[in-house]
Amino acid sequence: MDLAKIQQEIRNQELDGWLFFDHHLRDPLAYRVLELTPPRTPTRRWYYLIPATGAPRALEHRIERGMTGDLPGERHVYSSWVEQVEGLRKMTAGLKRIAMQYSPMCAIPVVSMVDGGTIELVRSIGVEVVSSAELIQSFEARWTPEALESHLEAGRRVDKVRAQAFALIRERTRNGAPLREVEVKNLVREGFAKAGLITDHGPIVGVNANASNPHYEPTEEASSPVRPGDWVLIDMWAKLDRPGAVYYDITWTGFCGDNPPEEMRKVFGVVRDARDAAIRRVTEAIAARQALCGFEVDDACRSVIAGAGYGEYFTHRTGHSIGVEVHGNGANMDNLENHDVRRVAPWTCFSIEPGIYLPHFGVRSEVNMFVGDREAQVTGEVQREVQLL
Repeated sequence: MDLAKIQQEIRNQELDGWLFFDHHLRDPLAYRVLELTPPRTPTRRWYYLIPATGAPRALEHRIERGMTGDLPGERHVYSSWVEQVEGLRKMTAGLKRIAMQYSPMCAIPVVSMVDGGTIELVRSIGVEVVSSAELIQSFEARWTPEALESHLEAGRRVDKVRAQAFALIRERTRNGAPLREVEVKNLVREGFAKAGLITDHGPIVGVNANASNPHYEPTEEASSPVRPGDWVLIDMWAKLDRPGAVYYDITWTGFCGDNPPEEMRKVFGVVRDARDAAIRRVTEAIAARQALCGFEVDDACRSVIAGAGYGEYFTHRTGHSIGVEVHGNGANMDNLENHDVRRVAPWTCFSIEPGIYLPHFGVRSEVNMFVGDREAQVTGEVQREVQLL
């Protein structure tokens, strides 16, 4: 555990401390931030307080001593619930505002690890409890230079596999040979393996109405044919097969033929313009060193789609945090599913992926954005026009 770094982040957030709590391995975030491997599953509650300055303090049950391992700081014990409350009171003496893994109204579910009763308990001893969401982002979502390079290299490899997938669709549909969605999916997975890439599942390969299901994934048992005149959406994500690598996640769309219907061109154009509006919102704010929250990026994107009359068909957030897991624990670009007030922080990455999902076809255009210290950039190829297959 990097105590100095944690305490600096606590001071940056103008907090008095960060209180960690667990029972029955409820909070994986606590163990990752503290770099703590539990000796066994805790059947009694433990607490670990890191103050903004000074030595940390732990509170453990008498029959489960050692649950906080070799973490630095004083150790206190309790048996009864009365002792527990008094122990918490002593731990937090002199502190006014502390962070816990809590999110008001569960606005950020990935941070809401501490149950409501425990929050009530801590507040009952006279301490204000605020969300640790920004602190978690600092330790879970910020990349290293090595992580960024792994992302860029994964992007180069994924983009090549994406081109191969579209080439297969073009060849088969132009030659009149049969093709199913699942065959394209299998080609992508084989391409990933050959390129030294891994993924948790996917990709999404959806034709026509299937492209309107944001989480559709073909299988051997359920897979539509791909034919001339069809609309095709491919959403693919992967990372290098090595420790610490982070994901690259994109979505492209194409038409099997030379002349897409005007409606398809129009909807693609609206989605593209919404994507670009979100990109501009981020790049301009970061360049001007202005504070920017995830919900504001979603607003910039969503307003374009709503203004074009398709607001009801954009049914998910604009983007998600990206890390060693494809959906990371940093700020999401979201003011629909949740009101994400987390800052778009330096050295983090997220997707920008607006979509319009009509009954007979769907369009999504997804890029990844990395935010550096004073600049933001799209990290891979960007689709500007409908891919003609």
